[in-house]
Amino acid sequence: MRSTADTQTNKLFTIPNLLSLIRIALIPLIVWAYCARQNSLLTAILLAVSGLTDALDGIIARKHGLISDLGKALDPIADKLTQAAMLLCLISRFPLMLMPFLLLLVKETVVGLTSLEVIRRSGKVYGALWHGKATTFLLYAVILLHLLWQQIPAQTSTILIWLCSGMMLFSFLLYAVRNVYLLRAHKKSAKKNRRR
Repeated sequence: MRSTADTQTNKLFTIPNLLSLIRIALIPLIVWAYCARQNSLLTAILLAVSGLTDALDGIIARKHGLISDLGKALDPIADKLTQAAMLLCLISRFPLMLMPFLLLLVKETVVGLTSLEVIRRSGKVYGALWHGKATTFLLYAVILLHLLWQQIPAQTSTILIWLCSGMMLFSFLLYAVRNVYLLRAHKKSAKKNRRR
């Protein structure tokens, strides 16, 4: 008989998961507001709405026990797609934004592939760690500052982008180390089980 925790883990249609899907659906609107309307304030408002749904899905998931494997995967996907879209938009005005954009691509490709291998071998989905959440917060803060501070000094912009990129690199390395450790631990465990 399945436990309540197992049932919740395998649920697909939950409010937190629907909120993550809403965040993904907001991405074209955010790009439209910035590129077509050239309205930084509207873009920032839509980003804030996206951030609010992100906070809400986490609160609801924890409070009502609606944490699911799909949610653990869908939440960061919604985050990364939103971040990538905004960084691409900002590159036209701030060419140095190419650096965090490329870091994001490399980080998510490497960490994503190794995470999938961890899931395949262990059957477990591991959530975000503190440094990942800190990186997300910092990246959104930098994006919003560049949206709302129309005359941001070049030196300030450069410092903020480098700071954000450094945090992204730090988080990337920590996630890579975690996934390598999990893969090695599972490999050792599998070898022990075969010997028994």
